Amino acid sequence: MGRPSSPPQAEIRSPLWALPEELLLLICSYLDARALGRLGQTCRRLFRFTCRDVLWRRLARLCLNAGFSALGADLVLGVPVKERVKVSQNWRLGRCRRIPLLRWKRNLMPWMQLDGDYLYLSQAEDIHLYWLHPKDTNLLWYPQTVFSGHREDVCRFVVDNGHIISGGGDGNIAFHKLNGSFSFKILGHQQEVNCVDCQESIVVSGSRDRTAKVWSLLSGRAGQCLHTIQTEDRVWSIAISPLLSGQLITCLGTDFHRGAGVLDVFYETPSTLLSCGYDTYIRYWDLRTSTKECVKKWEEPHDSALYCIRSNGNHMIASGSSYYGVVRLWDKRQTRCLQSFSLSSPISSPVYCLRFSTTHLYATLASALYVLDFTTS
Repeated sequence: MGRPSSPPQAEIRSPLWALPEELLLLICSYLDARALGRLGQTCRRLFRFTCRDVLWRRLARLCLNAGFSALGADLVLGVPVKERVKVSQNWRLGRCRRIPLLRWKRNLMPWMQLDGDYLYLSQAEDIHLYWLHPKDTNLLWYPQTVFSGHREDVCRFVVDNGHIISGGGDGNIAFHKLNGSFSFKILGHQQEVNCVDCQESIVVSGSRDRTAKVWSLLSGRAGQCLHTIQTEDRVWSIAISPLLSGQLITCLGTDFHRGAGVLDVFYETPSTLLSCGYDTYIRYWDLRTSTKECVKKWEEPHDSALYCIRSNGNHMIASGSSYYGVVRLWDKRQTRCLQSFSLSSPISSPVYCLRFSTTHLYATLASALYVLDFTTS
């Protein structure tokens, strides 16, 4: 007798599919990323099953930069969580392509904001708006829009709630609506405006003239100064709390060395923030525990001042150093620097500003804009 014929492929069923879906999800929840990926390679049906976001969300919350907040909120909707977990391994291992996006002849101190597929970049007295190609690590050679209004270089600017607000070396604060419907400027300070921030209808600015000021953006009161705060030294950096409190509650820290100015501040939540500056430390503050001492701090290993700092609100911190365009990645759960990238060696330049998404990191130097592309396999 001949051998019995094999049953049709449609009739072959894995024992796993005899289990209720809830039990199969429970079993898969015990797998790590490698085991879950290998399980998905066994058949098409398991591949589709193991691509579900619900299976990767637990792993993503522990990853370095997978788009989840400390409380587990998904901040990057629409992108498969599995793909973000894969890219997060590149961040941890430092696997990326380093690409110069723009170069210019003059040495500047450029500032930058990232808003989805758009990048705002200060170029001397103006702010340029570039569109980033969604698939290529590139941007259009010419800016889509140019925002003007200063007679000297733009020091800092912020994009918020349909507005772009900038402070310049001429002491002016310029207000632009992103749709171009109106713009105006005011002489906000007697000397250069080193920093600005905006939230809802409130703008704050800090200057070399040792003052910080609060301004209104409300209709009918736009550009009106609401408060003036006298300080003991020039104001290098300023940030509005997410609580939008208009009162001085306290001063942070007591052990700073003289001249150890804070160059950048970043709020993660209304009660937690990061700071960095000339004394080479990144400090993590929790206002609920203490305002005298930081919760944790990380020291720049080459004793360089830290010009800028950014966090994803969860585990990852990125910092920019004052020498050789060094960008460092930090994991809050570790005490030492995780990865570092030198973007201007052998010529030295500070990293004046950096921004990042779940796939790319952008850094501005004295004469160039660089991107680190972590989507490389």
